[in-house]
Amino acid sequence: MTSPAPDDSGSLEVRPPLQRRSREAWGRVLDAGVELLEEGGYEAFTIAAVCERAQVAPRALYARVDTKDALFLAVYEHGLERVRSDQAALTHEARWAGLSAEDVMDRAVREVAGIFRRHAAFLRPVVLISGAHAEVYRRGGAYSRELGDQFTTLLLRAGAAAGEPDPERSVRAAFNTIFSTLVVRTAYGPTFAVPAADDEDFVDSLAVMVRRYLAPR
Repeated sequence: MTSPAPDDSGSLEVRPPLQRRSREAWGRVLDAGVELLEEGGYEAFTIAAVCERAQVAPRALYARVDTKDALFLAVYEHGLERVRSDQAALTHEARWAGLSAEDVMDRAVREVAGIFRRHAAFLRPVVLISGAHAEVYRRGGAYSRELGDQFTTLLLRAGAAAGEPDPERSVRAAFNTIFSTLVVRTAYGPTFAVPAADDEDFVDSLAVMVRRYLAPR
């Protein structure tokens, strides 16, 4: 894979567009960048390809950013906002009201797995890039902690791990396990470390594991 090491020759700042036409063009640039990452990974992400897909001139792009790396990080944030908006279900209290602790555990695992499944085309290349790109690694870590906090708050409120000496630590350990498993499956495919399993069976296994580990005693 082409190295995605950051270009330190320019700022990572994005200069926001002010006029309507400029905002529309910048929106097309961000959407085009996400599409290229989803279709071909980082190798497909070039200035020329983004400009062609978005139907903008390079000068319009460079009016917003100084470097390819700045553009890539802007596209990364644009794609990640879509992922983050999809995890709102974990903080929607009415959605979980009246459920037992075991039901909350089961559904929360399925919500997290669903985020990975629905956004796999975007998450796969950015997970792979994060190993060679310090800024993507840093931002990805912040995202994973945010998701972990939401998962942990939800399960603790439902009474998960109530019999454990340190319920929060137990819930976070469960989250770290399912998150790491989903990262590996998303980045490297369903047969990388385990025998092949379809998505439904795979998520069923994750949910059973979490319920058995955290079920109130």
